[in-house]
Amino acid sequence: MHVEQIYTEGLAQAAYYIESQGEVAIIDPLRDVEPYLRRAAERQATIKYVLQTHFHADFVSGHLELAWQTDATIVYGPTAKPAFDAYVAQDGEELWVGACTLKVLHTPGHTMESSTYLLRDEAGRDYALFTGDTLFLGDVGRPDLAVKTDLSEEDLARYLYDSLRHQILPLPDDLILYPGHGAGSACGKKMDDAKQGTLGEQKKKNYALRADMSREEFVQEVLEGQEDPPRYFPFNAALNQYGYEKLDVVLARGLRPLDVASFKSTWAAAAALVLDTRPQAQFVAGHLPGSVFIGLDGHFETWVGTLLPDLRRRILLVAEAGREQEAVTRLARVGYDQPAGYLAGGLDAWQVAGEAAERTEEISAERFAELFDGPNLDVLDVRSSREYQEAHVLGAAHFPLNALSKKSHYLDANDRYYLYCGSGYRSLMATSFLQAQGLDVVNIPGGYQALSQTSLATEAGS
Repeated sequence: MHVEQIYTEGLAQAAYYIESQGEVAIIDPLRDVEPYLRRAAERQATIKYVLQTHFHADFVSGHLELAWQTDATIVYGPTAKPAFDAYVAQDGEELWVGACTLKVLHTPGHTMESSTYLLRDEAGRDYALFTGDTLFLGDVGRPDLAVKTDLSEEDLARYLYDSLRHQILPLPDDLILYPGHGAGSACGKKMDDAKQGTLGEQKKKNYALRADMSREEFVQEVLEGQEDPPRYFPFNAALNQYGYEKLDVVLARGLRPLDVASFKSTWAAAAALVLDTRPQAQFVAGHLPGSVFIGLDGHFETWVGTLLPDLRRRILLVAEAGREQEAVTRLARVGYDQPAGYLAGGLDAWQVAGEAAERTEEISAERFAELFDGPNLDVLDVRSSREYQEAHVLGAAHFPLNALSKKSHYLDANDRYYLYCGSGYRSLMATSFLQAQGLDVVNIPGGYQALSQTSLATEAGS
C-alpha cells in the first residue's frame, strides 16, 4: 500500500494518492491533474476512483479532468447530486482499491453531502481517515459555506457536531488524519501548520472535539469569529457540481502572446482587467496604469477570488517571462476561465512602444509616523477582523481586503489614503486595486509589524 499527500501551498490544499496492487484512488484532486497522472504512469498503476469529499467551494476540482483522461469512476458520498456521471455511495459502503478498502463515512455539516473516507490496509486494519473539510488539524470545517439549502449555519453546525461525535471520534486514537486543508486556507480559522496528525492528538488539542462540549457550545464556538468567505466560493461550488471546460481549452485561450497594440485593443474591446502577477518589488517600480497586483508568490488563488468577484470577466496578464502558464493554470484552479492572453515582452515592451508606466507610491513606517497627525490623515487597515481587533494604529479605519470590492465606493476621490496590513503584501494588492479606480493611495511597506516599532499610538478592539 502506498499513500501520498500532494500539497499545494497557494491554496493550502491537500489531495491524496492511494495505491494498492496497481490500482489507485485519488482524493480531492486539483483541476491541473498532471501530478496524479504522472505518479500513476511512473508506478505503472491505473487510476480506478476519484473520490470527492464534497462539492468544494475554494477550488475547482480535477474530478472531471481525471474522468475525461482515464476510465476512473467519480465517487461522492450520500445525498450528493452531481450533474454528470458519478457514483453516489452509501454510508458505510466499502470500495476496493487493490487489497485495501476505503469505507465511506457520511459526515454532513460542512455541507450536507460531505463525507470522509476510512482507509483499511491489506490486513483490514483501520489505517487513515481522509477528512476533507469535515475535520482539520486544530479546527473543523466551516458550516457557513453551503449554498442552495434551507438549513441555517446553526443547523449545519449541529449536523457537524453529530458527525464528529458519531462517525469519527469512536475510531481508533492511532488513526492517521489526512485533512483537506492546512493553515492559510479560508476554509477554517484555527488550522495547525502540520499536514497530518492522529485522531488521539486531535482529541487532546482540537477545541471543537472537547469531550465535555455540548452541541450548543459547539455551534457557538465554531461560528464565532469566522471571517467572510471569499465571494468566489459559491461559483466554484457550482462548477464542481455542474461541470466546467477542459483545462486545455482555458490554457489555449490564456497563453496567447500579445504585442502591445494587440494587448491594448483587446483591453479596450473586452473591458478586460489587467492582472499583474510579477513579484512585489517589480510592480512597485513600474506597472501598466490601471493594472491590479496579485503576485504569484503569495496565496495567489485565494486573493484573486477575494479581489475579483466576477469570474466571467476577461483577464489580461502581465507576468514574469516563463511563468505565464503558471498564472493561467492557477487562475483556472479557482474558476477564472476567461484569460485573454498576456503581454509579450512585459513592461519592457510596453515602454519601448512609447507607452507610459506608473509607480506605486510608498512611505516607510518611520516617515509615516513623523507625518501622522491623527484625524487629519486617512489610514486604512486592510487586515482581517481578528488582526484589527487585537491591535491597530490609533484612528485607523478597518477596511479588510476581503471586503474591498464591496466597500471601495465609500472612499472619497479627493482624499489621500495610507494603507497597511501585516507586512505590506496585502496592502499593496489593496493599493493597486484602489489606484486602478483613480484613488490617491499610498502603501506602507513593512505594515503593522514596522509601524508598531515606531512612536505611533495603537489601540485594541473595533
